[in-house]
Amino acid sequence: MSRNEPSIGAKRLQHYRRVLRLKAAEVRSSLSAERAAEIVARPEEPLDFGDWCQKSHEEWLYLNQNRLELGLLREVEAALARMENGTYGFCQRCNAPIAARRLDAVPWAKHCVPCEERRGDRDRDGDD
Repeated sequence: MSRNEPSIGAKRLQHYRRVLRLKAAEVRSSLSAERAAEIVARPEEPLDFGDWCQKSHEEWLYLNQNRLELGLLREVEAALARMENGTYGFCQRCNAPIAARRLDAVPWAKHCVPCEERRGDRDRDGDD
């Protein structure tokens, strides 16, 4: 018996697995090589300085968004791995069950609300 069966139930766990797989597919499609090539492609004709600045800014935005999406994909894949090892739905810090409302909002959550709030307080204070 896995740790998450008593707190989540097989039906809910299946629901979260489906949601996580869909989210992973969505993020992977946004990270496609075709999209990257489209963003960084340079036209053949010369551009003026303003056009180069705009293009550089678009590339910068895309690369930052890409970095954030890659981080999200890692979190989603980690949640799927927690499902496989029976730790999904339990806080990685205090081992308490993560509330269903939190998992409904953020299925890849790895901390319960109190631990996430403490973590956020440390991040704001610069102690982490």
